[in-house]
Amino acid sequence: MSAPNLRLGVNIDHVATVRNARGSGYPDPVRAAFLAAEAGADGITAHLREDRRHITDDDIARLSDELPVPLNLEMAATEEMLAIALRHQPHAACIVPERREERTTEGGLDAAGQHNHLAPMVAALIDARVRVSLFIEPDPRQIEAAIRLKAPVVELHTGRYAELSGDAQTAELRRLADAAALAAKNGIEVHAGHGLTFDNVVPIAAIPQVRELNIGHFLIGEAIFDGLGPVVRRMRDLMDAAR
Repeated sequence: MSAPNLRLGVNIDHVATVRNARGSGYPDPVRAAFLAAEAGADGITAHLREDRRHITDDDIARLSDELPVPLNLEMAATEEMLAIALRHQPHAACIVPERREERTTEGGLDAAGQHNHLAPMVAALIDARVRVSLFIEPDPRQIEAAIRLKAPVVELHTGRYAELSGDAQTAELRRLADAAALAAKNGIEVHAGHGLTFDNVVPIAAIPQVRELNIGHFLIGEAIFDGLGPVVRRMRDLMDAAR
């Protein structure tokens, strides 16, 4: 029996990074979102950071109003971000760790250690019919925490896998596969992302329990050379072939 179709979420944060470098109105991340959707993206991911270093509140408002595909809002576990998510009610909200000094999300959320802080936020989002995801390491302890929190989705952090090679990468791939199987066995939908490229995506896409990959920085970088549409279509083809 073949694995279900694998969805592709395209993260447009770094289109906004380029825009903000000059303080101008372009390149427009909302335009990038439409181009990605036309090329085969099943959804768009955007991370509204507390310091607004790339995506802005106006971007989220426009994406919420205009997108032809689902919006996945990445958010820190703060009252400010919860209020924004509840106001716009995106299709999905992925709760991620966030530190002001980091250049990108580094590592997974400690769902186990932050249970009491996360529980009311997860419940509020679920009550608002927002699909809640927790961005976590492929660790049984974190999967068990997601189960206790009643999170319908986890997104497994693939950054360590992407940075390794050889036997170490194979071991990390096994850890990801085991975590995906454990989550799915307990009724949690499994997503994955961070650091994925044309060269390393296929083994992750081949994990049968994974239902969605969220990929951003690599696609936006490659789009400088080949255009966003062709780059998204190539990633889509690699993912489909892996299934």
